[in-house]
Amino acid sequence: MTESGPKFKIVKFLKIIIGSFLITVLLLFTIASIRTLLLDVNVGLQLAHWEKTKNLSLVIDGHQREELLTNFKGAIRIPTVSFSETEINTTALLEFDRLLRKAFPTVFSSNLVHHELVANYSHLFWVQGSQPGLVPYMLLAHIDVVPATESDGWEAPPFSAQEIDDFIYGRGTIDDKSSVMGILQSLEYLLRKGYAPRRGFYIGFGHDEEVSGYQGAVNIVRLLKQRGVQLAFVLDEGLAVLDGVISGLEGPAALIGISEKGSATVKLSVSMVPGHSSMPPRETSIGILAAAVKRLEENPMPRLFGQGPERGTFEHLAHKFRFPVKFIMSNLWLFSPILGRVLERKPDTNAFVRTTTAVTIFNAGVKINVIPSLAEAYVNLRIHSAQSLQEVLDLIHSTVRDQRVKIELVDGFDPLPISSADEKSFGFQIIKKTVLDMFPTVTVAPGICIGNTDSRHFKDLTSDIYRFAPVWFKPGDAQRFHGINERISKKNYEELVVFYFNLIQNCDIQHLPEAHSSVHEL
Repeated sequence: MTESGPKFKIVKFLKIIIGSFLITVLLLFTIASIRTLLLDVNVGLQLAHWEKTKNLSLVIDGHQREELLTNFKGAIRIPTVSFSETEINTTALLEFDRLLRKAFPTVFSSNLVHHELVANYSHLFWVQGSQPGLVPYMLLAHIDVVPATESDGWEAPPFSAQEIDDFIYGRGTIDDKSSVMGILQSLEYLLRKGYAPRRGFYIGFGHDEEVSGYQGAVNIVRLLKQRGVQLAFVLDEGLAVLDGVISGLEGPAALIGISEKGSATVKLSVSMVPGHSSMPPRETSIGILAAAVKRLEENPMPRLFGQGPERGTFEHLAHKFRFPVKFIMSNLWLFSPILGRVLERKPDTNAFVRTTTAVTIFNAGVKINVIPSLAEAYVNLRIHSAQSLQEVLDLIHSTVRDQRVKIELVDGFDPLPISSADEKSFGFQIIKKTVLDMFPTVTVAPGICIGNTDSRHFKDLTSDIYRFAPVWFKPGDAQRFHGINERISKKNYEELVVFYFNLIQNCDIQHLPEAHSSVHEL
């Protein structure tokens, strides 16, 4: 009897533990199942009654089609290339200015539109609204493009705007002359139809976005600050409509960027006394630096999936997946660690999981028989929204762990603030409505931009910055961005014009309709 007492207590205790565990698992499974069945974040717009519905319509006829394609091709043929901050094709930028004035005569002659050049080559438009009490918004795009050479493997010369199978090929067709020309073409058509906006708005075209926008966008911001301008929201380039790109997703998805990853360029260097290769020291400057770089690559930044805007992206798309993926993505509060481990296996999805680390330059040595005195490496990091620039620098120091390696920040900035994307978010909901009116089968979701745009300079003028254009990307198209064979279909460019035509009118409402979402708080 003395032995059975303690055994009985142990068995009873284990039963309680196991029972509690099973009850907890059952409760979590029940909550997750309810959330999976009820979560549909895209129903609100269809149920809402919008304040203004009688918009002008744009049905592009043959003459307009020829006109808008001629204007667009003319823009692509001008090589507005930015090579560096100090090497920009200013001759091409002046030619582009002349093209805009010729292509959009109504825009440049309208009493409603005020235009000015900024920093000689960037453009700022103010379109006056009839109700000054409505807070203005801003549409952004950029004129410059990255370099491109036909010998790289282009199917058509990169500044030819040549048509192949109903696609227009050329540098800038995606990034970002389609937005530049699409915005002004839509405004041209609106003004020709006698349209006068209720809500005033700005249009800004930077000329040096590809080299950080320090002359164009920064000076536009400076002017607006001097004038005391505050904006309801900003819409810039960034994300797109993905069709067949996300494996397992039923139908296309329009991702609206609500933030951008931060960025840092860090220089690592090792200095030693030079010597002859016949009498090498135990460790050379190259060896020390190579070991430091290896430690950085073998010890990636911490996994942060689910702690930034990427969580909203996956939850918005969850209902368009089949089980069990739908179950997992509807419940990232429970499955974030598991999904993060899966996503980090591929470079393109690893970018959603953490701050990425890429060694991009390694310099050392001048002669084969001389041990170099100096070895340098440059590391580019794209900072996750849940981290700061300083936290990343601290982690680099703790990972390198070698006093002989000098670590310097060349330049960098924190991740951009996260813009609102709920049903009370004016800018997000206007963009979302405009997308769904044009493409009813598309799923709209907030997203995160891995790269950076001119819009980052505007964060003091508004709390809501969005990065999106309705450019359709199919598998493989993302590689054309800054790559070879950049292109856009003629149909898709027309859709951009119609999108901005409708967006401008949709912004004329004073208030958003009442929310009718089925999003729950489980």
